[in-house]
Parts: sequence; structure tokens; C-alpha cells
Amino acid sequence: MRVIAGGAAVVHAFNELAAGASVASAAAAVLVAALGVLLIVGLWTPIVAALIVALELWHVFSGPGNPTVCLLLATLGAALALLGPGAWSIDARLFGWKRLEIRNGNGKRGNTPPS
Repeated sequence: MRVIAGGAAVVHAFNELAAGASVASAAAAVLVAALGVLLIVGLWTPIVAALIVALELWHVFSGPGNPTVCLLLATLGAALALLGPGAWSIDARLFGWKRLEIRNGNGKRGNTPPS
């Protein structure tokens, strides 16, 4: 999901630049393209995904046209910010892959019924 969302962000940014955007929109498109590359490789994934959400929502409310792609990228960015980078990412290599273990009320793991 991280690679697809990052690739879609890069393609969307290049399409916006090719359409001849204003200076503010062009700067935002270059930033989205750079964030998309960081998302593809999985570096600083929660922060990058949250920035993509902010930029795409800004684009939805400030720019004319069809907001469908921007809303899709904002939704994917929010999901990635909450889920994290995954096992195959630079974040996992640098900081380790996090795994949460939910314990029962008796302090034991798994589906062991309380005694």
C-alpha cells in the first residue's frame, strides 16, 4: 500500500506540474512528489503520510477541478500514518519493526482463558 500510494502521489504531482499550475500549486506539487518518493522507500512514513494528508486536503479545498484523486491520496496517507511503514521499509531497518502484543486481563498472552 505504501508503494502504490507513493507512486500515485508522484504521478499526481507530475500531472499537476504538466498542466501548468500556479507557483503555489507547483511548489506543493514538487513537495508532494518528494514526499511520495520518501513514502515509496519507507523513510519517516508516519510523518510523510501526515504531510501528504495535509497537502492533499489543502488542494481539495483550495483548487478547482475534480478532488477525487486528492481525496483518495489523503485517505491512503491517513491509513499509512496510522498503520506505519511495514516490514519492508527503511524505517523497519533503522528503528525496528514494531509489534504490539495484547495481553489478557490475567497478564498472559493469547487465547488462554482466565483460571
